[in-house]
Amino acid sequence: MRPGATWPGALTRDGDKCIKEARRPGPEARPIASDPAMDAEARYSRQLRFAPIGREGQRRLGAAVVLIVGVGALGASLAQHLVRAGVGSVRLADRDYVELSNLQRQTLFDEDDARASLPKAVAAARRLQAINSAVRVEPHVLDVHAGSLDPLLAGVQLVLDGTDNAQTRLLLSEACYRRGLPLVYGGVAGSGGMSALLEPGRTACLRCLIGADAPESPDGLTCESLGVIGPAVEFTAALQAAEALKWLAGDAAALRRTLVAFELWPFGLRELALPEPADDCPVCGGGGCSAVAAPVERRYTGMAEAGGPAARTAEQRAPTARLAGHPVGHGERAESEERVAKRRDARSAPRGETTVRSDGQPGQTQATVLCGRDTVQVTLGVPLALREWGERLVARGLEVAANPYLVRAELKDGRRLVLFGDGRVLVQGTADAQEALALCGKFVDPETAGAAAQGGGRRTTI
Repeated sequence: MRPGATWPGALTRDGDKCIKEARRPGPEARPIASDPAMDAEARYSRQLRFAPIGREGQRRLGAAVVLIVGVGALGASLAQHLVRAGVGSVRLADRDYVELSNLQRQTLFDEDDARASLPKAVAAARRLQAINSAVRVEPHVLDVHAGSLDPLLAGVQLVLDGTDNAQTRLLLSEACYRRGLPLVYGGVAGSGGMSALLEPGRTACLRCLIGADAPESPDGLTCESLGVIGPAVEFTAALQAAEALKWLAGDAAALRRTLVAFELWPFGLRELALPEPADDCPVCGGGGCSAVAAPVERRYTGMAEAGGPAARTAEQRAPTARLAGHPVGHGERAESEERVAKRRDARSAPRGETTVRSDGQPGQTQATVLCGRDTVQVTLGVPLALREWGERLVARGLEVAANPYLVRAELKDGRRLVLFGDGRVLVQGTADAQEALALCGKFVDPETAGAAAQGGGRRTTI
């Protein structure tokens, strides 16, 4: 929205229009079925004929509640698999919104979603409900952290990892192990990925596999720097979704209970048996992390052979050393014994996304540098009245666009502020936390934000 435009701006108007047009039935449109039982019989007919699921498995799927954290590439594909399979309730949690760069690999979104800057959880939920209206889909537009996770986990039987950073994955692992919930872990970058089902009481936790101080990705190998192709996303999501369906359908005997790592370009695949819980681990055992996965000799092809015997020995010693947030790339060097030992003995809190306070002291306002995205997330600690803040930013001479979920303001130097109602601001165009805090202090002061959120600010008509 430019100064002088009418609120709520181009994004709301165009976004609502394109969503309504996309959902408008054509002249020949008719309901698929009027009887829910008949509809289910027809919809899941091929799945019902699949013996490992059958009618009892389908009944179990329909009664299940799952949480998918992260609704980007992996999360969108996972959600689509589970909703199409008839999982009864699918809860989505994501902090981000749809951008044009997502469309190459994030299958639930289209150009209209990017044009409207819809939150990924909202855009995904709308598309999923159009795919299967019998499934309950709950979108949650928020940052998943220790304070927001408990309500998301209420009533859930299974958690699926669609995140893109080690810090959140470790948080999920710890929360799931405290509650006895299985976690379907997955990661992807470049042309490779990995997946494992982590089960409390049966397998070691994620902290045991990658270490408590795991970086986002060694040597900077993220989707931003290494790139990613759609087939690698779908391969990883298929591995995750298959294990999820086995668990939810009650076929525990068919669970893989291994970590699978693969490359598609060139092709290679290896499988590693997951270790049992470690007695000295504070998450899955009782005190510290020492478990290391053991190799399983099956389905080894090009990737396993490429490194030679020495590389394979190193992989056996530390198979997940380079999988903290992303997969092992083809032909990467083996990890040193010193680094393995350091990772194994790690006792510090999870690192990766770097978080700083506004004044160096404990407080509500903090900035988190998002991995590989030239973006800093600033958490103000108070909710934001989006309409009012949109008006204020327009009054400051900024170009502003908005929808019901966020306000996006373009600064004259090319940087961007994206405000969310839960009190978060994405500062895009910088990876400097102090710079992001300074920009928020200039344009979105926390104290003023608090007054606005409580109705104490001045409202202007634009």
